[in-house]
Amino acid sequence: DIGDIVRGKDLFLGNDKEKDQRKQLDKKLKEIFKKIYEGLKNKKTLKTRYGQDSPNFYKLREDWWTANRETVWKAITCDDRLGGNAYFRATCGGDSKSPSQAQKQCRCGDGKNETDQVPTYFDYVPQFLR
Repeated sequence: DIGDIVRGKDLFLGNDKEKDQRKQLDKKLKEIFKKIYEGLKNKKTLKTRYGQDSPNFYKLREDWWTANRETVWKAITCDDRLGGNAYFRATCGGDSKSPSQAQKQCRCGDGKNETDQVPTYFDYVPQFLR
């Protein structure tokens, strides 16, 4: 999934064409995170945290994803072309007796309690168990 790709933890290998695309994507992500890293390393506390993080920038990628996952989630789910995507499954507890389907771009909302959040099962379940 996107979080695994950004964090450099994606396990999916796919066919040769996908492997080539993944290598190209990973190379581009390293370039992007290198630019972020260069901007951060001048600050003393950040230099301590990320000082030995290159060339893959795994700590920085993890922190970036933690800080931006909600924004990425909204960008994906608010797009009209992805709103009815079958990838998303029932996520809201509803009456706690049966699952209810998350509507409104995969967000749970009953009018009383608006819960506009990223479903945690997308990020924190190890990829091989999804």
